[in-house]
Amino acid sequence: MSMLHFEPATSQEALPSPSDPRMVGIVERVLAGERLSAEDGLVLYETPDLHLVCGLADIVRRRLHGDVAWYNVNRHINYSNICALSCSFCAFHRKKGQDGAYEYSLEQVKEEALKADAAGATELHIVGGLHPKLPFEYYTNMLSTIRECAPRLHIKAFTAVEIVHLQRISRRARMKYEGIVEVLRDLKEAGLQSLPGGGAEVFDDRVHDEVFKTKIKSDQWLDVHRAAHEIGLNSNATMLYGHVEKRPERIHHMELLRGQQDRTLKEWAAAQDIGTVNGEVVLTGPEEMYPAKRMPMPGQKGLSTGYFQTIIPLPFFPNESELEYLPGPTGLENLRTIAVSRLMLDNIPHVKAFWIMQTLDMAQLMLQNGADDIDGTVVWYDITHVEGASTHQETTVTDLQRSIREAGFEPRERDTLYRVVKRNGSDWSTSE
Repeated sequence: MSMLHFEPATSQEALPSPSDPRMVGIVERVLAGERLSAEDGLVLYETPDLHLVCGLADIVRRRLHGDVAWYNVNRHINYSNICALSCSFCAFHRKKGQDGAYEYSLEQVKEEALKADAAGATELHIVGGLHPKLPFEYYTNMLSTIRECAPRLHIKAFTAVEIVHLQRISRRARMKYEGIVEVLRDLKEAGLQSLPGGGAEVFDDRVHDEVFKTKIKSDQWLDVHRAAHEIGLNSNATMLYGHVEKRPERIHHMELLRGQQDRTLKEWAAAQDIGTVNGEVVLTGPEEMYPAKRMPMPGQKGLSTGYFQTIIPLPFFPNESELEYLPGPTGLENLRTIAVSRLMLDNIPHVKAFWIMQTLDMAQLMLQNGADDIDGTVVWYDITHVEGASTHQETTVTDLQRSIREAGFEPRERDTLYRVVKRNGSDWSTSE
């Protein structure tokens, strides 16, 4: 496997001296464990000191995770690509009857769950289009079917966009936030255990109206995840970048995620004796800032809710979409965005370099510059992928481990909640 080279700075002493005077204060704030401002975030995107930006991200990443890099054994189910929406950036959606349109029966879902369980997967990741005809019971039955046939599998399912769609078809649309909570409670009772982070795109009204006007806006996306956290479900967050958005809009997206996570972790931080300034919960400072716990984990003192576990920056692939005239982001822009995400999102524990959309080679590089997770074995992913790749995108645990070791890190298998997995073939247990 080829390995791109970008020498990381693993300690303060190894950091290059700033050539950009705007970076001097940023370096001081990062090393002191102070929150960066939106203006700082724009400097991180604009400065020619890319090595310094990536070196700072690596220092923060190692404060949080040391030499560990995470992976998991998972399977994706995209239960249908039939969608009521027609977002211009999306090459996944089809209309019913259109060539390539499909929808899974519950029996097909069961077969996929059984195969995943037999292969030793710890997680099923389930998302799909907003099907205009499937009833709400299809989704609860899907979850209960998986729970009954493969109870060990953690079910991470349905983007915030799908949850709002389910709220509508369950006839709770008029209940607004309370309706979201009730839908999530029904799904949780049926077997839902966490939410993926998809559908966030970029939190900006201009971008929304230009690229995905019929999709939910940022306030609804954030409300869904706030409701999920309220009832004890963890979730991830994404940011789809490199299309019509500008860098300031990416930074605003990160600020909104960071602010919601502050409110979510406020009681936990107080219970762990983590000092806060203006309600800011910073996890990325030097060790002495954390007398008890640095990292939130389910069940800890003061943590009665779920929270954002992971930020997943996703590069836009224009091929076969209505925006295929756009070039998409460059490799250096992808690398910088991972590093900026790690530095700005100081209260989200993990940064994922999703290898399906970054490639394993680029994911290796990102591990050295802010990321600590490269996702899992996947097998089937039909949403979007690197040009030329098929929807069958399985990789092996051996390849994931090798990629992590080649990048200079210790591979560690996790479950969805970042508990360490102990494995003997397809048999596994967690550290809990």
